[in-house]
Amino acid sequence: MELEKFLDDKPLYYDVIDYTRMPRVYARIEHELKIPKIIHLIGTNGKGTTGRFLACALFSLGYKVGHYTSPHIVAFNERIWINGKDVSSELLDAAHVRLQALLTEVESASLSYFEYTTLIAMLLFEDMEYVVLEAGLGGEFDATAVFQKVLTLVTPIDKDHEAFLGDTIEAIATTKLGAVQNAAILAKQKHEIVYSVAATLKGKDIYKTQDLLSMADYKKIQDISYLLSLAPYLEENLKLSIAALKYFDMEYEVSDFREAKLFGRMSQIEKNILLDVGHNALAAASIAEALQGKKYTLIYNSYRDKDYKTILATLKPIIESVELIKVDEARIEKRAFMQAAFDDLKLEYRDFTQIKEEKNYLVFGSFSVAQKFLETYKKIRKD
Repeated sequence: MELEKFLDDKPLYYDVIDYTRMPRVYARIEHELKIPKIIHLIGTNGKGTTGRFLACALFSLGYKVGHYTSPHIVAFNERIWINGKDVSSELLDAAHVRLQALLTEVESASLSYFEYTTLIAMLLFEDMEYVVLEAGLGGEFDATAVFQKVLTLVTPIDKDHEAFLGDTIEAIATTKLGAVQNAAILAKQKHEIVYSVAATLKGKDIYKTQDLLSMADYKKIQDISYLLSLAPYLEENLKLSIAALKYFDMEYEVSDFREAKLFGRMSQIEKNILLDVGHNALAAASIAEALQGKKYTLIYNSYRDKDYKTILATLKPIIESVELIKVDEARIEKRAFMQAAFDDLKLEYRDFTQIKEEKNYLVFGSFSVAQKFLETYKKIRKD
């Protein structure tokens, strides 16, 4: 795929981000784009599943819908979902050719991986009626923040990417909520300060999820959760997506969510293998709560910038042992430091080499860990 070859030369992560670049480029080419109604998703955890719940429901209700999410697990195409399907490589390449024609050579080279792919997505979404647009790192400075939005959905906010967003919940919430333009709905928050920051937004309509849900909605939520076998934290994401439907006065049925699961979120790979792309302490707490009372072999690795010791401590009640999976990425923490964390927490550990039928496994750590596990497991099954 030509787009993938082009993106291979762009770094996925930066130590310093030029926050003026995306607004500057978009302002120059805005007249060339047709932007549908955008529902923006910001927050720390749950953006992917909330977005997929909402996008699938809107599509089932008869709307033309696009969903932009990131990162991907196996193929880049996963990031751009159009009317029930991941986009084809042919359409991606056609959008890449068109975007190259709109940009100068300097713009094309300077845009980050995420900025460039966000513009690709918007070209592909031109014929949609609604776009569910997931932010990347943050809020007001995110590449997705340049577009006009009809609604912002705020998933739980917690510490993550502190180098870019701030080192306190208040600072992170302020940065993220800076993306709100007109109206926002807040999911159930772990930190009260998030509600306080939202209350300071002047001229904005701010709702909590429960403000928009009726008793009939809660009954439907229970039925959808049963239908999809949702963990409690995923049920909270479902509530936020349904609150969005209620904001737009859209009637829905349980059946509108039948196809609304996003791979990589408490996904049952085999009867004894669960996979989740959670990668921070808040996600770990949700997983530990959902799986309490059971024991798993944790297949794990972590980036250096993650609070992996807190994550492991949070998961410890459900961990029988840890198996460290090798991930060849520059951001991955050094093995010696990971081993020190395991030792400090008195967690038995070894290298991941095989899957045993008699054990239960939890794959957790990041999209990179999930991708590496799926690649390795595929080879194990062949052998």
